[in-house]
Parts: sequence; C-alpha cells; structure tokens
Amino acid sequence: MHELTQPEGREDPYPRFDALRRTAPVVLAEDGALVLTRYAECHAVLHDHSLGRPDNEEFFTALGLGNWKDLPALWTLNSSMLLANPPRHTRLRRLVSRSFTARRVQALKESVAALVDDLVEGLADGGDFVEKLAFPLPVAVIGELLGVPEADRPGFQPLVRDWTRILDVFDLDALALANEAATSLRAYLGDLVDERRRAPQDDLLSALVTEPGGDGEVLDREEAVTMAALLFSAGFETTTHLLGNGLVALLEHPDQAALVRDDPAVVATAAEELVRYDSSVQITNRVALADTEVAGVPVAAGDRLVCYLGAANRDPDKFTDPDRLDVTRNEGGPLSFGGGIHYCLGAPLARLEVQLALPRLLARHPHLRLDGTPQRREGLTLRGYLSLPVAV
Repeated sequence: MHELTQPEGREDPYPRFDALRRTAPVVLAEDGALVLTRYAECHAVLHDHSLGRPDNEEFFTALGLGNWKDLPALWTLNSSMLLANPPRHTRLRRLVSRSFTARRVQALKESVAALVDDLVEGLADGGDFVEKLAFPLPVAVIGELLGVPEADRPGFQPLVRDWTRILDVFDLDALALANEAATSLRAYLGDLVDERRRAPQDDLLSALVTEPGGDGEVLDREEAVTMAALLFSAGFETTTHLLGNGLVALLEHPDQAALVRDDPAVVATAAEELVRYDSSVQITNRVALADTEVAGVPVAAGDRLVCYLGAANRDPDKFTDPDRLDVTRNEGGPLSFGGGIHYCLGAPLARLEVQLALPRLLARHPHLRLDGTPQRREGLTLRGYLSLPVAV
C-alpha cells in the first residue's frame, strides 16, 4: 500500500490495486484500519447501517488540534452532511433532497448544452482543457443551480482547491491554506445566504433557506452556509476531475472515442463507464458504530474501514475484463458515487455534464489530442488533472 503514495503509484494506481485485490483483498493496515479492495465487500460496507462516518474529534485532538472547532476548514468539513451520521445526516439530507431534485437538474439541460457548445468553441486553437472546459463548465452549472453570480464563480477554484487539499495532505501548511480558504468561502456564502433570505430568487440556495417542507423546517444560517460550501465544492471539483480523466481515457482509446462521438445510443453507458474506469474519488472511509463483522473479520466499535473504490471498480468478479475501456458496457453501476445513505447527491448532475460535454467536444474537434505533459493533482483520495494541454 505504501507504493500507492509514491508518484508512480499515484500516476497509475490500478496495477497496484490489482495486486492488492488478488493477494490481500481484506487486510489490516499499519494504522489498524481494515482495507477492502473488492467490489462485493466495498458495496456491502457502503450500504451497512452499522457502519458510519468517523468522528474526527479524537483524530484532531491526537494531532494537537483540540481547538478544531475554531478552525474554519475543519469545522466546515466536519459539520457538513458529508461526515454526518443519522439522525443528523437524515435530517440534512431530507432538507436538501426535497429541493435538489432530478427535475431541477433536468431543467438545466438546455442551458448546460448551450454552455458546452460555447466552451467547446473556446478550444478551437487548443490549450488547457481544464482551464477552458473542465473547470468552467461545472463551476457555471453548480453556480447557476445554487444562485452564485456569474462574475464571482471563477474565484471559487483556488479556494476549493486549498480547502479540499487536506483530504489528501494533512500538515500544518496545508491546514493553514485550508483555513484561509474556508474563511473566505464562509464569508462569501454567509452574505449570499443572508441576501437570499431577504430576497429569494429561483435558485437552490433560496429554496433551502426559505421554502419549508411538510415538516415546516428549513436550514438555519450555519447549516445553509456549510451546505452551500459542500455542494459548490463537490459540485465542481470532482466533476472537473471526472471530465479530465474521461477525456484522457477516450484519447488513449480512439475506437471508444469514435463511438462516443458518432453513436448517441452509447452516451449514457459511456458516462457510466468513464466514471468506473478512472474515478475522481478513489477512497472512502467508514467507522464501526457498534461491534460487527465485515468480510468475515470481527470489527470492534470505533474501528476504521477504508474502501478503495478505484480497486473495486476494476474487480473482475464484477466487471468483465475490467482494465478494458468499453463505453457500451452495461454491467451495473460502479462505486464512484458511493452508496447507501451517503450516495452522491450530485451524481445526476455530474452524469449530465459528462453526457453533454465529451460527445460534443469530440464531434467538434475530431482530431483532438494530448499536447504536452498533463499535471496531476497530488494525493490519492481525489484523482484528476490540474492542467491538461490539448491540441486540435
């Protein structure tokens, strides 16, 4: 597992995942966590109600960060729905799900398609795919959905990058940058929440803070700020990486790129296959909420479990010839969006963006190719490109 943290391991973790899955699919790591790499066990863990999100307070205290509640980066992350367990998670998920609906996502389809066409034209002379399409597209879409003014959206990229870097690199320098970023995010979003309370508009943030459901509840100000930070960050960072990873996979497999470009019937399966083949989220964690058993191994309350989603998505017991990219594949969903009560709320939105962006890009620029050396994001939890130069 140590090899996965090295540059060559981060560049292509899949051969190492395969070796681990074949020789030690369920193994105790040096830190005591139970590591799982097969699809069946990872799927079971994600759907097991006796397993939940870890309480990071003990972890932060052990690092000498007993004041973590005063650190915006840690407070925002730890108080978000992402790391909550029932009943708090149930309440937050219910309040956001009733407004973040499939109908609201589908209502964006025409505007997303028009935006894609504009961004695709912007690549007529080549350039950085991340800068010209993979970043501005999901930022514009989640910004439109939430109600963030267009002029303010580009400024979120460095803030979200600095904040989420602590998911991969946790040291004092990274934490300092993350705190600065989270402070700026919370200040901006706090002002926007206050504005939407005073003058609601037709956007998701207004709905979250002004439209009570049958229970009469809305998110309070603190919850709304944290939820907006989570939705904005998750809404573009992982989708940016998904678009970049997907494009590279297609350019490395011209026959599959041709299918995506020329056959509308494969668009839906292609998006799912690209999500499986090189997921932007590679790892997720759970903790035992009570004594239990996982994959035949006794697990005590408080023990951690680590699911390597990238390994599970290449499990030959689930997917035929899993290291082969096949955009017509229809063998069930990958675990890239998680599972159970924490299944990614924005999965339909991410799929929509991939289904619209990559076929239109390849149709407009059929001779698109990589041009130069891409720059990968550091770390293993989130996998993607910071820059991806292409030529047409």
